[in-house]
Parts: sequence; structure tokens; C-alpha cells
Amino acid sequence: MYTHAIALIVGAAIAATGAWQVQEWRMGGQLSTLKADHATSLAQVMAASTKAERAITTTYQGALNASIAREALLRTELDHLYRVSDGLREQSAEAGRRLATAPPAAVLEYAAALGAVHDDCRAAYADLASKATGHASDVRTHREAWPVIPDPPDAGISD
Repeated sequence: MYTHAIALIVGAAIAATGAWQVQEWRMGGQLSTLKADHATSLAQVMAASTKAERAITTTYQGALNASIAREALLRTELDHLYRVSDGLREQSAEAGRRLATAPPAAVLEYAAALGAVHDDCRAAYADLASKATGHASDVRTHREAWPVIPDPPDAGISD
């Protein structure tokens, strides 16, 4: 009777050990599959992240290069405007000297012409002010619409 009990216990132990080993092999296989799937997913995510980073960098660099080109053009135009302004200032000073000795009819004609120039300047200034206001509104909209990453909430950790 003890022999049967011992044989039964030994058989149960061998069966349990065998079952344990089979489960280990099965779980080991599943773990290997999960690790391989994770590695594949991680590689795909890294590739997508790298592609997105390159696209952002390319867009940023393009915008930066365009900005540099616009700034160079604006500087060239500003230099031209300074030269034109200096020329107009000299012409105005010369006109003032000439008007001091000019006949009254010439002074009236000059005043009428100056009024027309003033009206043109006023219209151009109003157009410029309208464009500047629109630009300021666009900039404000852009800043307010830009996504902002909020600060993480305080976790109650003190320094």
C-alpha cells in the first residue's frame, strides 16, 4: 500500500514537473513573441518619429531661409527709401529757398501741388495703417491659436 502511495506521489510529482516544464516552454514562447512584437512596434514608432522630426526640421529651415531672404529684401528696400527720403528733403529745402523769391502765382501753384501730394500721402498712410492693423490682428490670432503645452500639475513634492 505504501509502495502504491509512493509511486502515486512520485508519478504526480513527475507529472507536475512535466506540466510545469511544458507551461514554461509555452510561456517562454509567448514572451519571445511579445518581445519581438514590442521590438517591431518600437522600431516603427522610432521611424515615424524620425520622419516627423525631419519634416518639422525641413519646414522650420525653409521658413527660416525665407525669413532671411525677406529680411535682406526689406533692408535693400529700406536703404532705397532712405536715399529717396534724403533726396526729397534736399528738394524741399531747395524749394523753400526758391519760394522765398518766387512770384505769388508760383507760390500758389506750389501750394496746390503740395496739397495734392499731401492727399496722396494721406491716402497711402491710411492704406498702410489698414494693412498694419490687419497684420497685427493676424499676429495676435496666430499667437493665441498656437498650441501651448501646459506645465505639469504639482505632485505635492516640495524642495
